[in-house]
Amino acid sequence: MYKGNNSFKNKKEIIMYFIRLTTAGIAMIFFYLFTGIYLSYGQQNDKQFLAVCVAYYNVENLFDTINDPDRNDDDFTPEGSNRWTSERYYEKLDRLAEVISKLGLEITPDGPAVIGLSEVENEEVVQDLARQERIKDRNYQVIHYRSPDRRVDNAFMYNPKYFEVTNTKPVPTIVPGRPDFRTRDQLVVSGLMLGEPMHFIVVHWPSRRGGEARSRPLRIAAADIARSIIDSLKTEDPDAKVIFMGDLNDDPTDISVKRHLDAHGDKNKLEEGQLYNPFVEFARRGIGTLAWRDSWNLFDQIILTQSLLGDDYSTFKYHRAEVFNRPFLRQPSGRFQGYPFRSYGGGVYLGGYSDHFPTYVFLIREIN
Repeated sequence: MYKGNNSFKNKKEIIMYFIRLTTAGIAMIFFYLFTGIYLSYGQQNDKQFLAVCVAYYNVENLFDTINDPDRNDDDFTPEGSNRWTSERYYEKLDRLAEVISKLGLEITPDGPAVIGLSEVENEEVVQDLARQERIKDRNYQVIHYRSPDRRVDNAFMYNPKYFEVTNTKPVPTIVPGRPDFRTRDQLVVSGLMLGEPMHFIVVHWPSRRGGEARSRPLRIAAADIARSIIDSLKTEDPDAKVIFMGDLNDDPTDISVKRHLDAHGDKNKLEEGQLYNPFVEFARRGIGTLAWRDSWNLFDQIILTQSLLGDDYSTFKYHRAEVFNRPFLRQPSGRFQGYPFRSYGGGVYLGGYSDHFPTYVFLIREIN
């Protein structure tokens, strides 16, 4: 299901660019190394930190042009309603690769060490994405399982220079009382981030089709399953570092996230066992990742266990979060100006990126 190799043998030389941070915070030095960046604090005892980027992106209907009889992909064929051609498919791939190539560059030159993806048709389209010219030098490897969903799956790409996979598994989303309900699996990937054990969960919870209230129990069931996965990992290792990411089809303040996943936005007030959701603050400030009927939602979230918090940077710890909503990703004009610039709008091909903005977090570790 996945490919991997150990590329840690070939270390690049330290490259360019630095900013020095004084105690007054006036200047900063960034030392780029083969694995990321160093932050050097100009205090009595200088400290240097290695940073890695963890990203999530709902890529909106990444389909190939081949009709799969086991998938609801008829619209995404040359004869389908979207007139989905090879030219449009490869333009979409290039657009997505452009986005991925720019994520996290403000801190690390290699961009995301790992990235969770949603709305991919199959493993082949993710492999095609990883091979795009803009990002092919990162040698992204792909993890994908076919899920029960009739249309799309989740996937995971990782740069083997940073991350070594040790285990993967898909966990089905089973809704009590709904044995016929089919949706995306929750993809669990475990491994070593530059030698440090870490777990990732990539999800795409059930949509709000039929109305938010009516579909709410489906997302609550998905949240309960996600919470059970996290608790199982923590039972095996109470200090397990778990990063949960995905399109939740709910905001950070909705019951599925706040109560059932037990994720909250004030890291200084977390109770034992609660998760930290840095995107609560973004939502409070009105920053979203997708727009619908002139209102914004922040469905695309990255949530962390408390083992990734604190000021003991001898191991990786959370540094900060971002919503990647740069101007080039926004609809440039018209009724939906400012919305995410998507591939199709109103049945018309626009040639954009996705109807979601990506999100990412940085983790940093002190270098001895």
